[in-house]
Amino acid sequence: MIPWRTLLPIAAAIVLTGIGLLSGSYAVTVLGFAFIYTIFCTGLNFFMGYTGQASFGQSAFAAIGGYGSAILCADYGWGPLPALIVTMVISGIAALLVGYPTLRLRGHYLAMATFALGLIVYEISIEWTSLTQGYMGYSGVPPLSLLGYELGTVEQQLVALLVLALFGIFISNRLRQSRFGRALAAIAGSEAAARALGIDIARCKLIAFVIAALYASAAGSLFAHFVGFISPEVFGVTMVVQSFAMLYLGGIGTTWGPMIGAIIVSILPEALRGLQEMQDIAYTAILIFILIFAPRGLAGLSSLFARGKSRKLEEA
Repeated sequence: MIPWRTLLPIAAAIVLTGIGLLSGSYAVTVLGFAFIYTIFCTGLNFFMGYTGQASFGQSAFAAIGGYGSAILCADYGWGPLPALIVTMVISGIAALLVGYPTLRLRGHYLAMATFALGLIVYEISIEWTSLTQGYMGYSGVPPLSLLGYELGTVEQQLVALLVLALFGIFISNRLRQSRFGRALAAIAGSEAAARALGIDIARCKLIAFVIAALYASAAGSLFAHFVGFISPEVFGVTMVVQSFAMLYLGGIGTTWGPMIGAIIVSILPEALRGLQEMQDIAYTAILIFILIFAPRGLAGLSSLFARGKSRKLEEA
């Protein structure tokens, strides 16, 4: 029997997708961005939540995926799916090359090194105009296509993004439950204890970093195909701040935290738009309120309810 904790987020995402489809193209676009960020944050959660490492540079791999798909499709006539796969391979190789020396660092040194990586790729996307066209960006990126069928409408793309987001969460959760996932959990708990158990810490951290890069690259490619345009502003500091807000709000280290946080952070500003000048204040107040009373994120509330239920059973 599938537990309700698994079915509830899936059902909620499907219901929101149905509401978006009925509400019009604007709601569809907002939900599309939420599902793209779900994929991005799922990879970030794999490295930060499951492995206990810090990374501020995942936007670099999203930029590789986005620009790679845009260049291959707009300039060389590639199909969206082959372009997405090839850019994921390129991002994985780049993560290997960068991660091998970088992941020897720890704590805030690792965080600063990965943040510098994101800034370097961001500056390259601005200055290398012969390749990226700078602030002009790439337009005319074709929409997603599956098995030769082009998803020409935003509604069709929204459904595809939901399926891909759920598939990404499924793969991440399966990896978490594997022997490799248990090794990552040991590293997150104590690297010294993990080393005493014979776990190759450097190898596990590098693999987790590469997996996170693959997710980020896929999210960047999907953004390019969903919007049809790509520019450096997409992969700036704003992307880093938003992804961290989504991850911690939804619940870092949880299965459904990335999706819950991505949906809430994407929808909340639109729901508060009627407040006009008070919008930012109300938005910040709600986020602070949630982080204070749900420090483990919204996905962690189910464990609180389960704990309270078991406590009542014990008292009875």
